[in-house]
Amino acid sequence: MAPITLDKVTKVYPNGFEAVHDLNLDVADGEFMVLVGPSGCGKTTALRMVAGLEDITDGQLSIGGRVVNDVSPKDRDIAMVFQNYALYPHMTVAENIGFALKLRKVSKAEIKKKVNETAELLGLTEWVDRKPGQLSGGQRQRVAMGRAIVREPSVFLMDEPLSNLDAKLRVQMRAEVSRIQRRVGVATLYVTHDQVEAMTMGDRVAVLSGGVLQQCDSPQALYDNPKNLFVAGFMGSPAMNLFEAMIGESASSVLIGSQQIPLAETVLSAKPALRGYAHRSVVVGIRPEDLPILTAEAETGAAAGASFEGNVDLVEALGSEQLVHFTSDAHQIQVTAAKDEDAEGLSEGALGKAGEGVARVDARAKLSVGGRVRFNLDPSRIHFFDAATSEAIVA
Repeated sequence: MAPITLDKVTKVYPNGFEAVHDLNLDVADGEFMVLVGPSGCGKTTALRMVAGLEDITDGQLSIGGRVVNDVSPKDRDIAMVFQNYALYPHMTVAENIGFALKLRKVSKAEIKKKVNETAELLGLTEWVDRKPGQLSGGQRQRVAMGRAIVREPSVFLMDEPLSNLDAKLRVQMRAEVSRIQRRVGVATLYVTHDQVEAMTMGDRVAVLSGGVLQQCDSPQALYDNPKNLFVAGFMGSPAMNLFEAMIGESASSVLIGSQQIPLAETVLSAKPALRGYAHRSVVVGIRPEDLPILTAEAETGAAAGASFEGNVDLVEALGSEQLVHFTSDAHQIQVTAAKDEDAEGLSEGALGKAGEGVARVDARAKLSVGGRVRFNLDPSRIHFFDAATSEAIVA
């Protein structure tokens, strides 16, 4: 087993395009690290540099304390799992899993032993004599993982291995991959564009945009304390509602559209930097689950003004809950790109206005499209961001 360290790693292509910029990342022994971000953010390029499939323009890459910038892929002691499985169709499951050992001239008895152990670990024992064309997508993915595991590498690299599976199988395989990785205990770098996959699988998650690392933390820390607007808008499904707002006099309230939300002293004590934003524009973030329907009982006990209203546009009934799409006179902010570090404020096209929000409410709440809805908004659950820099306003 070996840790992975990327120290200011940069990739610039011959045409001048910078795919990855000054990436600093550490993956500990046995850790499951997920690289997540939208298409074109540089996550696959970063993975390919670790694999040795892309040259590093600048910076240093170490595996197990050894600098491997100029080491060939076959000498890095890594195993990679691709999204297209890359199985040999004419070989059986056992032959596919044991192929790397055969190339190493390992004895037939040892190959058989390791293949059987790996097949048992992956629940493939009864299919070892079948060929890939006779397997389901999930089974083929497990074979691809088996081929990587049997080599006993220092590092696993996985490039969107579940993207070709249907929705139900993806959920099942997320748990399978996590279980297997923990049993094997090898440092793993996993790339995905699916933030739900990232949240459910990673010990830590690194969010990339525009080739720049935005934040790296535990899934819950990313969700609860996003560092900037990009992370706030990207992590979570449905995404966080982001609205233009104005902090009132003495920071005693925040104006979202025409609706004034009082800010109690407890809120200002938790985020004292807000006091410096009196009479200034900010962006507020509200998670969909933090907008429950304001019931008569809740209204009786709620602080005056601690509610938010909108018109119901659409209701999605999901059985266990409902998603309420609503509009108000607040301007919603939609994050489509990360902040340009060299620009004043947000880069052109980084934010686009829309008129909608979404709330996650109880499945039994009575709602009608076209009607008015009042949400119970706890001011302590509001996230605040600097409108000019996009950075979170924290203590």
